[in-house]
Amino acid sequence: MLNQAVAFHQAGRLPEAEALYRQVLAARPAHFDGLNLLGVLLYQRGQHTDAIERIDAALKINPGAAAAHNNRGAVLTELKRYEEAVASYGKAIALAAGYADAFYNRANALAELRWYEDAIRDYDRAVLLRANYPEAFNNRGSALKALKRFDEAVASYDRAIALKPDYADAFHNRAGALNELGRFEEALASSDRAIALKPNLAEAHNNRGNAFKGLRRLEEAVVSYDRALALKPDYADALSNRGLALSGLKRYPEALASFDSAIALKPDHADAFFNRGAALAELQRFGEAAASYQRATALRPDHAEAFYGLGTTLITLKRLDEAVVSYKRAIALNPDIRYLEGVHLHAKMHICDWTDFDEDCKRLQDAIARGIAVSYPFQLLAWPSSPGDQLNCARINQADKYFPPPAPLWQGERYSHQRIRIAYTSSDLHEHPVSFLTAGMFEQHDRTRFETMGVSLGAATAGPMRERLKAAFDRFVDAQTINDQDLAKLLREWEVDVLVDLNGFTDGSRPYIFAQRPAPVQVNYLGYSGTMGGEHWDYLLADRFVVPEESHGDFSEQVVRLPHTFMVTDAGRKIAAHSPSRTEVGLPEDGFVFCCFNNSFKITPDMFAVWMRLLREVDHSVLWLSKGSGSAASNLRREAERRGVSADRLVFAEKTRLNEDHLARHRLADLFLDTRYYNAHATTSDALWAGLPVLTCSGATFASRVAGSLLAAAGLPELITHSLEDYEAQALTLACDPVLLGSLREKLARNRTTCPLFDTTRFTRHIEAAYIAMWERAQRGESPASFAVAPHA
Repeated sequence: MLNQAVAFHQAGRLPEAEALYRQVLAARPAHFDGLNLLGVLLYQRGQHTDAIERIDAALKINPGAAAAHNNRGAVLTELKRYEEAVASYGKAIALAAGYADAFYNRANALAELRWYEDAIRDYDRAVLLRANYPEAFNNRGSALKALKRFDEAVASYDRAIALKPDYADAFHNRAGALNELGRFEEALASSDRAIALKPNLAEAHNNRGNAFKGLRRLEEAVVSYDRALALKPDYADALSNRGLALSGLKRYPEALASFDSAIALKPDHADAFFNRGAALAELQRFGEAAASYQRATALRPDHAEAFYGLGTTLITLKRLDEAVVSYKRAIALNPDIRYLEGVHLHAKMHICDWTDFDEDCKRLQDAIARGIAVSYPFQLLAWPSSPGDQLNCARINQADKYFPPPAPLWQGERYSHQRIRIAYTSSDLHEHPVSFLTAGMFEQHDRTRFETMGVSLGAATAGPMRERLKAAFDRFVDAQTINDQDLAKLLREWEVDVLVDLNGFTDGSRPYIFAQRPAPVQVNYLGYSGTMGGEHWDYLLADRFVVPEESHGDFSEQVVRLPHTFMVTDAGRKIAAHSPSRTEVGLPEDGFVFCCFNNSFKITPDMFAVWMRLLREVDHSVLWLSKGSGSAASNLRREAERRGVSADRLVFAEKTRLNEDHLARHRLADLFLDTRYYNAHATTSDALWAGLPVLTCSGATFASRVAGSLLAAAGLPELITHSLEDYEAQALTLACDPVLLGSLREKLARNRTTCPLFDTTRFTRHIEAAYIAMWERAQRGESPASFAVAPHA
């Protein structure tokens, strides 16, 4: 009867087998094989509680039966009682040291417990005992993948496939590891093989979508995720991944719907909350984004990326102290996340928290020298870094983000337009310093020679400047919701001759547009004072001061030297007629007012120490600063006290509603003190336009030489110093010699209407000459080359 039951069991005729097993047990209730095999059958039918009872009864009869202990472990695994399962498999192994299946099964239970190293040891033992064990190699690969040992995981999947060439699950798992390694073409091929073997394998379609996403073939990624969901409608991971692809296409409302569906299916889906937070941030719904990130961290307190995203959103919400805490938590969880340490230091600098400042800078510079992506290039500008450091950092960023490089959209075609087509891309085409500087130039472009386009990458922020800019261009495009691929294709279809990047690496930048090479000439200008580090930007617009000839090798672009200065200004900018009194803004009516309206992250401990020595030397003097966000003011006051200066000698200016009012209040200050590594840029232009002398200390980098360029173009080279010692001495001299300082103010007032710095028309002719020379080289099929623009009469 037992033999017949086993035959039925093996043939899959489970009801007949069960009936016979029960007849055996009715005749002999203590029949070991009857109990054990009935337990296995019940396990196969999903009756796990009954299965355990039968197997336990069998083991009471024969506790030395290794197979029964193994079977018991299998049932406990199904019941998710993994630690008990591990113990049962251990008993099987103790009784039969060569029991490959028991090692394999125990490894699976250990993997469920996330004890991956132990699981790998058991998988290794299983394949040592049974070389032809593809399932063990496959699951071993998954354990290695969980440990982020992706290369080893791929090798293990390859062993599984070598043993079982039609192993669809191994192919799709292999694709997942290849995606993690950034080997997207191989991952796509592996996914396709899995699907060919098993067309209804939803997980393979999901991995295929991930590969397409890595290749930036986002529309195809969405199609793959949709196929996965058609096969498995409750597939929360595919919904979350689909939302990511839709976010990449800037289809944010659809992305949010996809994330919400994933969360509805799986309310504890931390990654879906994380991805949802990123989409909400893109929609500028920052409060909701922060809440979504916080939900992700509550569900998974070890979700370092969610703490990172939360920190970035809190920065936007001006909750900088909380952002620093969030970044710090992310670092504690995973210090190897790309760019995390750099954004953490940058956030600390925003609130003037200089704890371990020198050590942090040195550690990050050393990492950059080793090619590690620890900081975004923009953040490096404010640290003590060299032009070579900044080039290395930019190259790391380009290689990290744009590999593999996309195929160029422009393939060498020659356009024959009646006018040269220039497109300016920027996320700052609204009430922003970049627009305050450039609006006059846009208006004064020679329309007989140039057709101009303004491509707005950021939010459509309404206001007078936005309306002015719309009128300034022949074509104004709101591209906020156009994804990078589609926008690059549009620029190519419009046959843009010269594409100008006014963002560089600043907030809102979209360098992938340039990486697709939509135009024959692509230019880095104004928004970012440094190199882009990539071949997609042909030229950098500079001048002889900000980029001396001996420094050209520190830039990936060819350097075009404009006469006088690289920085455009708008000679039509208004300054409010009324200035507040010193008392109204919290300044003393008498006494010398040192001023610095730079962002707080530009203030470094070495420069602040100089400022405090000046306050100690100049009686009744004060330092007037922008208020900043978070605890910046209180931290600076505390730093002042540490250096022997009363905290009340630091005065903080509130933000004004209108820029013209901000310009007017410059009249209350006596001398603007520039920051060292990242100068005042547009802020220097503001001060000089308002009649306030600026003292700078020029360094070796572009960002540290901008104020010097502007001062030279304003006819005030005597305010350019080249060491902190000279800077401090000159500041002290000017503060103590009102006649000398008065003569500089008078000189600035005389030069204001005649100097090159504020001659918008002349500057526009210079930059147009640069564009023409670039365009002519491209028309002749010549490679970009550095050159200087001759001064226009």
